[in-house]
Amino acid sequence: MTETKEELVKTETEEKEDKPVKLRAFPEICAFTNEEGNGYDIEIYLPGVEKDTIELKMNKDYITIYGETETLKYIGSYNLCCPVDTKNIHSTYKEGLLKIHVPFKEPKLHTIEVKVE
Repeated sequence: MTETKEELVKTETEEKEDKPVKLRAFPEICAFTNEEGNGYDIEIYLPGVEKDTIELKMNKDYITIYGETETLKYIGSYNLCCPVDTKNIHSTYKEGLLKIHVPFKEPKLHTIEVKVE
């Protein structure tokens, strides 16, 4: 049973038409330095999103978030102005609000002594 390229494309198109198209949106985000001044507290608003659909990825310089409802996909990627310690991230999700606490990364200064003449 061999299908032509046109038949395959037609089949794929029909399958896509059966699925509802989801709108894409950037989630609302608020990031601020915590009260102690040693890290970020980040809040991301994801109304209607089930916890098991949330994907949160971070490295020392940025955060990426993904979550979806039946009709909407939330996708966002945000730069952080200060490097963070990704080994000590703590997050919670309750009633559409994702809260993330991540400490700043301790700066490692590679300095040399300079002789002053």
